[in-house]
Amino acid sequence: MIDKVKLPEVWLRGPLNDIPALLQPVAHALLQAREELNELMVDFPDPLLWDKVAGLASPGFHLQHLAGVLDRLFTYAKGEGLSADQLTYLAAEGKPAETIGSTALVKRFNLQVDSAVKQLANTNQSTLTDKRGVGRAQVPSTVIGLYVHAAEHTMRHLGQLLVTVKVLKQEL
Repeated sequence: MIDKVKLPEVWLRGPLNDIPALLQPVAHALLQAREELNELMVDFPDPLLWDKVAGLASPGFHLQHLAGVLDRLFTYAKGEGLSADQLTYLAAEGKPAETIGSTALVKRFNLQVDSAVKQLANTNQSTLTDKRGVGRAQVPSTVIGLYVHAAEHTMRHLGQLLVTVKVLKQEL
């Protein structure tokens, strides 16, 4: 077996092409999360997908939420409201879906990260302090506030997913 070369963390690999300078940390965090999540979920047993540890959220919830929250926050950053499909997805987060496996949930997250990075690349830095409303109540934020929160929220849930998955695998 050939040992896999361990790359430095994404932020230590240099600037990303086409990403505005002020948004580099957001893109780095999202790409780092994707790498870690994909490595973590290799060969994860689907029967454990909706199991909880100490009553906390299941891996299935975290995987659904990671993709969903990125989609929603980046939608708000564009100055748009949520679509009916996004609201339906939100309502389903955390509800066990036996027809959805971890591979499909990881793929959805990966596609959402791709979409987010593309949006970052197409963001004009002069709009970063533009006001944006969040949710039905239109809680005030800014474009950069939404992007930074999306990155930190992603990393927070990745950390929770990491612990949950490791504990569940130990219980096998």
